[in-house]
Amino acid sequence: MSITHSLSGAQTVRGPSLYTFSFWLLCLSNFLFSASFQMMIPELPAYLTKLGGREYVGLIIALFTLTAGVSRPFSGKITDTVGRVPVMAFGSIVCFVCGFLYPYLLTVWGFLTLRLIHGFSTGTKPTATAAYVADVVPANRRGEAMGTLGLFTAMGMSLGPAIGSWLADDYSMNVMFWTSSVFALLSIGILLRMPETLVNRQPFRFSLLRLKKDEIFDKQAIPPFTVQLLQAFSSGVVLTVIATVSMSLGIANKGLFFSVYTVASLAVRLLFSKASDRYGRVPVLLVSSTALAISMVLLTVTDPADPNAYLWFWSAAIVYGMSWGMNSPTIQAWTADLSDEATRGRAMATMYIALEAGIGLGAVASGWLLNHFAGEAGIDASFILSGVLAIVAVLYLSWKWRQRQPPETHRMNDADEMALVDGEP
Repeated sequence: MSITHSLSGAQTVRGPSLYTFSFWLLCLSNFLFSASFQMMIPELPAYLTKLGGREYVGLIIALFTLTAGVSRPFSGKITDTVGRVPVMAFGSIVCFVCGFLYPYLLTVWGFLTLRLIHGFSTGTKPTATAAYVADVVPANRRGEAMGTLGLFTAMGMSLGPAIGSWLADDYSMNVMFWTSSVFALLSIGILLRMPETLVNRQPFRFSLLRLKKDEIFDKQAIPPFTVQLLQAFSSGVVLTVIATVSMSLGIANKGLFFSVYTVASLAVRLLFSKASDRYGRVPVLLVSSTALAISMVLLTVTDPADPNAYLWFWSAAIVYGMSWGMNSPTIQAWTADLSDEATRGRAMATMYIALEAGIGLGAVASGWLLNHFAGEAGIDASFILSGVLAIVAVLYLSWKWRQRQPPETHRMNDADEMALVDGEP
């Protein structure tokens, strides 16, 4: 801690610096990791179709999120026992191996099996990353920290699809897959320089993979779990059908929607990273859920025959990005607020289970709707269903806000309270 003097002469006690070298390494690793798995997303539906698996397009995301969700309780436990850094490294290694193998598995079932394995990457690294950040930043700055980390994650998710489509169009799908693998390898190298934050570490043993009932789900994380599940459904829908919408509008680069919405997300994180620290988690999530519902309405009214189709499409991308720019760091900070330090990894895993389940359900539902409804009907139905669930999230959060219960506030110890700066919560 350091003591500074304000203009009035009063002493102000400041906590440890938020932006340490380890924090920046984590941000860079997250950028490379998110770009690695995200760069291939826009091209995979067409790739699977060429392999003869058009009817399985909905499984591209669903299988990925299935193993991600299943691995969450295990990653949460290992994060709380073995350490944060080993779990982050494992996730990056899975990305590296899978990216390298895609060009060699040229059957539909080989591809789908690899997607299933690839999901272990996002089932492990984000859980440990969120726990690591919660370890190293003061409670009253968690929203800001998650927002800054999210900036780099969002940049990777923004640049990744555009880079992937460019590599696939100008070179080949194989070059895109191998580039994805290289990005993952670089994210592993960065992690090797990071100090471990878990104090009471245990050596890994296979018995740790045996889960007790109370180690699968953290009840303290039920509120963020519920909101994340309702909001994440739209991500599964967008990841599955937005490439089709782009092509119907004559947009050659199928990754541009992802780039636009991620740039909007970056802008929100830059301008409002401290919003949930100042005004509370629930109010910010109320705004993000409302914006999400609006974006789904805009996508529903996007009709290739409408002269305003581009306006609705790009407006939807911007509003959608604004929604997730508010949601992601806030819901991570809210989960950390509600969790106990000893089981923080489990709480983060619980919240991420909702993310994977929501994305998976959205992907499966939209894939089914596309195969059972002709023309634009299946796409419109997918967006309408996503919008309805976003409205349900608004209603749930409104109920939580009316309760005004203590869990909405930060759990701060004496050190956190001493770290408060003039006028900041």
